[in-house]
Amino acid sequence: MMKCLLSLFAFTATLHATLLVHAAEDLTVLPPPTDEESESGLVYQALQKRAHEAFAKRKEVYENIKTAEDCEAYQKRMKDFFRTQIGGFPERTPLNPRVIGKLKGDGFRVENVIYESWPGHHVTANLYLPTTSPPYPGVLVPCGHSHNGKAADGYQRACMLLAKNGMAALCYDPIGQGERYQVLTDQPNEFFKGGSRYRPPHPQVQYYCTAEHTLMTVSAIPLGSNSARYRIWDGMRSIDYLISRPEIDGSRIGCTGNSGGGTLTSYIMALDERVQAAAPVCYSTMYRYLIDYNGPQDGEQNIFGQLAYGMDIADYTLMRAPKPTLICAGTHDRTFKIDGTWELFREAKRFYTRMGYAERVDIIEADAPHGFTIKLREGSARWMNRWLMHKENAIFEGDLPVFTDEELQCSQSGQILLDAGERSLFEINDGLNQQLAKERAELWSSGDLGTLREQVREVSGIKRLAAIPRPESKVVGSIERPGYKITKLILTPDHGVPLPALLFEPETPSGKRTLYLHGEGKQVDAAPGGAIEKRVKQGETVLAVDIRAIGETSRKKNRKIGWSHGLLGPNYHEWAVAYLLGESMVKLRAEDILVATRFLSEYQSKGKPQKVELVAIGETAIPTLHAAALEPDLFSEVNLSEMIPSWGEVVKTPETQNQLINTVHGSLKVYDLPNLITLTGKDRVKVSHPADVKAGLATRKP
Repeated sequence: MMKCLLSLFAFTATLHATLLVHAAEDLTVLPPPTDEESESGLVYQALQKRAHEAFAKRKEVYENIKTAEDCEAYQKRMKDFFRTQIGGFPERTPLNPRVIGKLKGDGFRVENVIYESWPGHHVTANLYLPTTSPPYPGVLVPCGHSHNGKAADGYQRACMLLAKNGMAALCYDPIGQGERYQVLTDQPNEFFKGGSRYRPPHPQVQYYCTAEHTLMTVSAIPLGSNSARYRIWDGMRSIDYLISRPEIDGSRIGCTGNSGGGTLTSYIMALDERVQAAAPVCYSTMYRYLIDYNGPQDGEQNIFGQLAYGMDIADYTLMRAPKPTLICAGTHDRTFKIDGTWELFREAKRFYTRMGYAERVDIIEADAPHGFTIKLREGSARWMNRWLMHKENAIFEGDLPVFTDEELQCSQSGQILLDAGERSLFEINDGLNQQLAKERAELWSSGDLGTLREQVREVSGIKRLAAIPRPESKVVGSIERPGYKITKLILTPDHGVPLPALLFEPETPSGKRTLYLHGEGKQVDAAPGGAIEKRVKQGETVLAVDIRAIGETSRKKNRKIGWSHGLLGPNYHEWAVAYLLGESMVKLRAEDILVATRFLSEYQSKGKPQKVELVAIGETAIPTLHAAALEPDLFSEVNLSEMIPSWGEVVKTPETQNQLINTVHGSLKVYDLPNLITLTGKDRVKVSHPADVKAGLATRKP
């Protein structure tokens, strides 16, 4: 009995000592971040540096524009690029307009109208008409990020002011606002998921409009598009509706909108030649000020590859020169910095001067915060009065009582998506993908794998491994465990972001090598008794790495994306800057995986690189599959876990969780995820525990 007790005591003491040793283990590899690194993150800082290089190149191009002919050539190049990057526009279809109701105001009247921008997809709008005799100029007023869209006080007053001064104004709900939310709960939900700061316009609304806009972009990106395409198209079709009205003089069209409506005004005025006078409000700044301060904004405000191409926010004004444009800004705008606004205005003024019409671009700055404040409403009305009415009289707003949301309502239910027969944007995108699926099936049935691999490489942008320099490697520590050693490594590829790694080396190696990539970080399965140790104890040499924006290289908290409801993950801004530079996080991560694979393949190989098994879990799975599909000879087998089955699921699902990071712009024009398995070799790929695109959605707050 005593012998048994002594043995039990010895075992307990040994176990306790072992637990203490492992409890003291620190699997962190990188040094503690500085305050700046902690706030913005290593990956964001590296992308920010590349963005600044793009800004400098654009500035050189701008300074070399000297003549009116240079300006016109520059405009054409930018417009062509802009249209292409948002996916172009569809053919016009019948508007099928209806007047739902009428209201009377003091010196104006209002019609509540509905029309179709796509078949079965309706726009809800209010048309403010003067009480004087027609014809009238028509001014389009896109809304900013007001949850009740066109019914917001500032947009009503801007429209009333125009109508009282002889100009018709059409204010419409952008997708994801007012009566046009696209993500609704099945049952009434009186508690807004985003919190109590903004009350939703309807009890079935789920998210802030900014989150909705970006969920639409998640759906659109694999199709080679962006929610900007649909929002611009709504604006163009709204102009179609305006000029279809007999009261409107189609040769005198203006456009003015605030914040997100300033974005839309800028886009529409750049691409629609019918806009004769424009006044974007509280949006116009240089992209550098967004990237350096608050970060890129929601989905439609980021155009794929625009910074790499040299298209900045200023270019939306330059594209329309010499048509009259008024830049409206607030001194205390915390999102769109006033210093950047003046820099943009100076670029525009010089450009207009080169074209011979310096007087056609101007600026007003209200000593006010962000918003369609009274001085900016009056300023935009005066600008339209000057260029559309050819009058110079001062315009002051005075007291303008507003209508209730219910009085301006156009849909039967308060949300057009709940009305019979309405198609959501996600349904439209799903239809587009179904067309592409037929084309993909034909492509993949007839093409050879080598050619198809090159097409995938072209769309994804992933470099050949031979074109990627070998990383610097540095040993920063080690841990001894029974039967094996863990070496802490830092791999630093040519992009400059250090990739922390743990190299597990057994005492008696079998020769098998495994690259282990966990979407929540290299340390997740690295504990004693974990999945990695089981492999090592069978003789495998395992390299566990944090690729970009994973584990130690991920930003832990990003206070600037509270509007996203957690739907977009902590690395939204990293994705956005990469996207603006014409790249995806899938591309960046796949290249990291290739670099790490080559390092492991060549490690102590005596000049004979060994094939590597890939294990990828969660967020690392899609970039891993890309790496394997493009460089299949590197790998012995590929094990993927918790990966979504296809991008088609992302396209058609309104409410997805952290899928933006997994998108590749235009991928579905050539391939979907199952096609990559074909490229890798179905016999070498094992997929387990497939993930749902909705997995992990934030729990609704009571």
